[in-house]
Formats: sequence, C-alpha cells, structure tokens
Amino acid sequence: MKNYKAEEGNLVKSELIDLLGIKYPIFQGGMAWVADGDLAGAVSKAGGLGIIGGGNAPKEVVQKNIHRIKEMTNKPFGVNIMLLSPFVEDIVDLVIEEGVKVVTTGAGSPAKYMERFKEVGMFVIPVVPSVALARRMEKIGVDAVIAEGMEAGGHIGKLTTMTLVRQVVEAVSIPVVAAGGIADGAGVAAVFCLGAEAVQVGTRFVVARESNAHANYKQKILKAKDIDTVISGQHFSHAVRSLKNKLTRAFDEAEKAAFRQDNPDLTVFEEMGAGKLPASVIYGDVDNGSVMAGQIAGLISKEESVEEILVDLYEGAQKVIAKESQRWFG
Repeated sequence: MKNYKAEEGNLVKSELIDLLGIKYPIFQGGMAWVADGDLAGAVSKAGGLGIIGGGNAPKEVVQKNIHRIKEMTNKPFGVNIMLLSPFVEDIVDLVIEEGVKVVTTGAGSPAKYMERFKEVGMFVIPVVPSVALARRMEKIGVDAVIAEGMEAGGHIGKLTTMTLVRQVVEAVSIPVVAAGGIADGAGVAAVFCLGAEAVQVGTRFVVARESNAHANYKQKILKAKDIDTVISGQHFSHAVRSLKNKLTRAFDEAEKAAFRQDNPDLTVFEEMGAGKLPASVIYGDVDNGSVMAGQIAGLISKEESVEEILVDLYEGAQKVIAKESQRWFG
C-alpha cells in the first residue's frame, strides 16, 4: 500500500493516519442514502475520511457521488461497499476504475476481491462485529478493521463497542478503528484508551449542515433521548437499530406473531423493510420510514458544520485525556 503524506500539522501520529494521509483520525460512516458525495466530500475536505455509502445503489449513482467529491477536494476519500448488494460486482469495477484509494466493506468478506484491490494499491478496511471475523480479515490481507459495536445505528452485531474494540485490538496486529456509540470527544478518548487508532462516526454526521438527509430525519435525531432507539428484526431477520416509530412497532408486532407460529413466513420482514430507509432520509417520512440512528443520538442536540464536528471530536478527546491524566497522575 502506498503511503500518502499526512496533512501538515497533523494532530496525532499513527500508522493509520500516515497511510491514509488525513489530518484527523476520524472516519465518517458510509451510511446508505445519507453518505453522498456532498457529505463525504465535506468530511474529506475538512481533514477526516469521507466515505460514500454504496448501499444497494447502482454503479451510476455511486459514480456520480465519486465525481462530486473529486470536484470538491483532492484529499483522500473512501467508498463503502455493501457486499450483498445486487450491484457489488459493478461497484468493485467502479472503485478500481475511478482510482478510489480506500474501501470499507460490510455484510460479508471481501476475500474474492482482495487480489484486484491490492493490484491497484487500494486500502481495504472491513467492518467487523466479532474477534473471529477480525482475525479472518487479517489473514486475507486487509489493512485495518472497523470494530463496530451494537450501539451503532443501522445493521448491528451483538457485542458492545467497549467489549468488542478491546478484544479486537488484542487479537490482531493491524490498526483498529472503533465505531458505535461515539459522538463526542469523551467517546473518542475512551476508544483511544482501548487501543483504537481511529474512530468511525455516523449519527452525528447525519445532522451536519452539509448532510442532505431530510430535515425531518435530522430533527428526529436531534430530539431523541437516550432510550429512543430500538432493535428490530433481531430474531427473524437482520438486526437493525433505529429510532422508535410506527415502523419499529410494526416490526415488534410481526416478531411477536412469528413467535406464535410453527412455520412463520419470514419474507414478511424483508417486505416490511423494503424502501423504508429512503422513505425517511429522502422524503422525510419519519413515522413509517426507517430512521436509522445510534444509541448516542440522545447526546446530539444541534446541527453543525462538518468542520466543527471534526474539531470538536478530536480536540475534545485531547482535552478529556489531558484532564483525566492530570486528575489521576498529577
């Protein structure tokens, strides 16, 4: 992997930052429908790692977002590839054609594409929910892993960030990025202390000024309390964390009904979730759409620029670490 020179005045020294050439060790999560070229481009331009959310989007849509970032900045950015997407082969071709330097992956293993990625010097960072998967990813030659705890919004695993990150750091020799439940400097400081070299933040960037998420979606997050997220589909489908609304209540009722049946029709869960994320993100239907957000939503109370968020996260972490070091060690 080619090393890209980190920005002048880099605030922290780490292998990951040196490799990526970014100022802040902060990734913006590759959230489907939310993480478009405008948001990801703003994050990269301000010194973080902006990541386009590929989701189930076709090649033309992802390409448009890549071109948008290239119009905004020449700084590093990434694309998140959802490996279960029906367009995954096209998206793999696209990121190679466009010279994308970083890919993050979810919903599977990127093993079949690793040779092609490495031929062009791409930096590959899968999202992992367990130690076992982190180890497998290291064996196939990925450059880092994103250890994402169940506090995160969207599709989740079963371990919390606090338990997962520490164990993954101990289990692998490659850099670990922490994700799930991080939205301020204290959260960043906490996972740095667990051994992470960077963080990935999603929910707080949803409400950034540069985010094109619908105003209703943003307001739903800004008004959220600590107990306002719920996990849907964890027993009969893919577990998803989102803010409570009519859709989450419908999922809950469907799960209760399925438990009462000997051979429940599980396709109902896929049908219930189809198209519900764009319904809220794009069209603002936050009652019947899926309002994916992390548990940390209760800590997010205002809309800010991407640059303000990045500075607050990193400088906030510095202040917390300095304060606690003084308190404990004098």
